[in-house]
Amino acid sequence: MDNATAQNRINALSIWHGDITTAPLGGGRTNLNFTVKDDTGHYVVRFGEDLPEHQLLRFNELAASRAAHAAGLSPAVVHVEDGLTVIDYIESKTLGESDVGSPEMLARIIPLLHRCHREIPKHYRGPALIFWVFHVIRDYAATLRDMGSAYVTELGQYLQICEVMEAAAGPFDIVFGHNDLMAANFLDDGKRLWLIDWDYAGFNSPLFDLGGLASNNSLTEAQEQNMLELYFEGPVSDGLLHRYHAMKCASLLRECMWSMVSELTSKLKIDYAAYTVENLGRFNRAYDTFKQS
Repeated sequence: MDNATAQNRINALSIWHGDITTAPLGGGRTNLNFTVKDDTGHYVVRFGEDLPEHQLLRFNELAASRAAHAAGLSPAVVHVEDGLTVIDYIESKTLGESDVGSPEMLARIIPLLHRCHREIPKHYRGPALIFWVFHVIRDYAATLRDMGSAYVTELGQYLQICEVMEAAAGPFDIVFGHNDLMAANFLDDGKRLWLIDWDYAGFNSPLFDLGGLASNNSLTEAQEQNMLELYFEGPVSDGLLHRYHAMKCASLLRECMWSMVSELTSKLKIDYAAYTVENLGRFNRAYDTFKQS
């Protein structure tokens, strides 16, 4: 969907009161997003269809968004139509990578993550998904092979690494994960943090969110150690650290393969090829660390 088509659909919604003003809202890698103001308030309109190649199903995103709001973590969903969701706009600062790793910010993020993992299942309604990164990697590999990706010759190696990571990351605790902890999914309104964008939400190991938080935001080794000690409320054993590094590698390999598939399927104007290369670099560095852990 192009911006003009999206704008026409926004204008046609029956929920607005008075005249509206709209503006594109950047940052989405799987959605088109706009802000809208009318006489009653300020909103975000998100456009997005199911993306089976990414195992992204909008019924799950909607259920997770509503549960996250009920748990006090995320803005309210105010309207839903096929391929379109309207949520409350939060006047806030969007975090950047450099914000996430500071001791002060991690001390605010980790309680939010605890609440996500522990509280959302109390409010989630309907069938729920599990986000099992090792299955996702294997499915991506099959998709890339079927579509004749330029990375086909690397897939065997990636699948072998996947098997090693799955064996090393257990035993597994299961919580409700956000599973996409980019800095841009944290909002700071000056008083509290909000967590948004539940596209990939589902039951998962907490180590996946922790590994994703670290890798997506370029945390240093010292910042990672602080993050883990905050989350687990004390010193982290060598065994847990080894499991964590395995899941962090799996998180990064999944992000690489997500981008490889997006190179072939997405119609959004994003340089996925460059994003693939960036994440392969992050993955290789993380895998070297895992082998030494």
